[in-house]
Amino acid sequence: MGVDSGLPDFRGQEGFWRAYPSLRQHGLSFEDMANPARFAEHPKLAWGFYGHRLKLYRETVAHDGFTILRRWADRMPLGAFVFTSNVDGQFQKAGFSEGRVHECHGSIHTLQCLDVCTNDTWPAKKFLPQVDEDTSELECPMPRCPRCGSLARPNILMFGDYGWVDAPYERQRERLAAWISSVSKPVVVELGAGKALPTVRRFSERNAHQRLIRINPREPNTNPLHGVGFAGNAAAMLELLDARV
Repeated sequence: MGVDSGLPDFRGQEGFWRAYPSLRQHGLSFEDMANPARFAEHPKLAWGFYGHRLKLYRETVAHDGFTILRRWADRMPLGAFVFTSNVDGQFQKAGFSEGRVHECHGSIHTLQCLDVCTNDTWPAKKFLPQVDEDTSELECPMPRCPRCGSLARPNILMFGDYGWVDAPYERQRERLAAWISSVSKPVVVELGAGKALPTVRRFSERNAHQRLIRINPREPNTNPLHGVGFAGNAAAMLELLDARV
């Protein structure tokens, strides 16, 4: 979904380095940067990476595929619920209710204490990142925990992350579980979920009950017991399906 709005595709090293060429010089992969240890070892570089992403996501305009999904949801007696591994907040920006979104990997628009002195989280609205495009390092002051003054970090689940504060997303999960239990025949529309981190694919297959529509440009295959798969990008395939329904 994000790629069709113009956001970078981090799949594979080449895709990641195209988005952040300066990190190639450091020999750093997406997995290296998406690790809480990077904030302790090189905080300016870590916040340069996440600060650039935060600024980019704030400026991105959600594509028409989001509007199509909202229109489909409005036709349903109990509406729809979003389960997403994206941390960009694009579903909320496109008008989906905060109470109907579960961000299973967290949100870049929320901060937490790196030292986890508290389980509190807070909005990143006041943080206005300035990043050196040549070095990918943050040039402005880094955000701090309002409780202890330690470095703050994005409230995102990273690799090797034992300090992620997941309380907000546990409440989202509970709302999602309650909604699913109220729906007799859910239809799952899965968009761009890969196999490398199969969190979304597993959720889809567990809840679709043969009513899964899998849209994926690279890995559209699905077991017929789960539903059907379409090879293509999210926005284009949603437009094609919308024309048929």
